[in-house]
Amino acid sequence: MSFPKVGSNIQVHSYKHNGQLHRIWEETIILKGTSHEVIGGNDRIMVQESDGRQWRTREPAICYFTADHWFNCIGMIRNDGIHYYCNLGTPFTYDHEALKYIDYDLDIKVFPDMTYKLLDEDEFALHKKQMNYPDEVEIILRRSVDELVSWVSQQKGPFEPGFIEYWYERFLQYR
Repeated sequence: MSFPKVGSNIQVHSYKHNGQLHRIWEETIILKGTSHEVIGGNDRIMVQESDGRQWRTREPAICYFTADHWFNCIGMIRNDGIHYYCNLGTPFTYDHEALKYIDYDLDIKVFPDMTYKLLDEDEFALHKKQMNYPDEVEIILRRSVDELVSWVSQQKGPFEPGFIEYWYERFLQYR
């Protein structure tokens, strides 16, 4: 798999299990790009939903994607601290059009004090039936929720103190 070059501006596409495009983030500047990990930054970018709606993000964000785990994390820099929104989904791929992954509905919201909340279990249950998620996918996702919660409690990866701030400083150099 190829991967995006540092300083390049890419789109991020999320899909659903049935192959339907779910969401497009129009601009993310690559701060680190390897076959295992992509870190990007963006600020007040346009996001397009599959139904055609568009909206703009409200704050600077550092995005963490991994080819080794079934989740990705967005650290949003707000006045009251760093808030994280973590998507449970497939490891990323990159094909020169965009960085892509399949979104499997479940999300974890992490607050500045490292407390967290699992979101969208009802959406996951609905889509599991509608799109016939294989049992193996559910097993992987449940393990990934546990792994992600462990990363939060251990302050590992993007939750490590100073991680988001470090990459945000790098992002500012490209703006």
